[in-house]
Amino acid sequence: MSGQIKLLVVEDHHIVRQGLVALLNTVPDMEVVAEASDGKIAVELFRKHQPDVTLMDLRLPTMGGAEAVARIRAEFPAARIVVLTTFDGDEDIYRALQAGARGYLLKGMSAEELLDAIRAVHAGKSRIPPVVAERLAGRMGGSALTARELEVLQLIVGGQSNKEIGGSLSISEATVKTHINNILSKLAVTDRTQAATTAIQRGIVHLK
Repeated sequence: MSGQIKLLVVEDHHIVRQGLVALLNTVPDMEVVAEASDGKIAVELFRKHQPDVTLMDLRLPTMGGAEAVARIRAEFPAARIVVLTTFDGDEDIYRALQAGARGYLLKGMSAEELLDAIRAVHAGKSRIPPVVAERLAGRMGGSALTARELEVLQLIVGGQSNKEIGGSLSISEATVKTHINNILSKLAVTDRTQAATTAIQRGIVHLK
């Protein structure tokens, strides 16, 4: 059927992916032309099929969703990608949209919301639900952590002391304390425990 929206579905959970594909293939104006279980394969399949809209999970093996979005958009600037994920931390949202995603949907949405978003993005619009937009506004309003501060924060979440962090990063303990003070200020928290909790809740750091 001409005029169908060609879709690439990227999701590492087999049952979830099967359910999405089955749903989308029942819709008259949509057709799933390819499906992938990791980011690396997604980039290859996009290159091969050049779908109209891609549904991209964020947490993927081999290559994460945000990186896959960035790679696809670098090669195909007009690519229309909707991030579909259970992760709603504002940092996850920010990374995906910075990478070039045109929409961001949480997996708890209804089928109607999903189909509306696909059609909107296919038409050249963006689709970000109000709750997601609110989180993103909070992220945009705060000061961004530097690459070094992110490294320190990851090690704090990993349970390392200031001395251990200094050893891991080959910097002095005084420098570690300076970074931690900056982190506490930017995250608007008062101690390391709050910083670790906030980092995980907001998706700034993911537990490994």
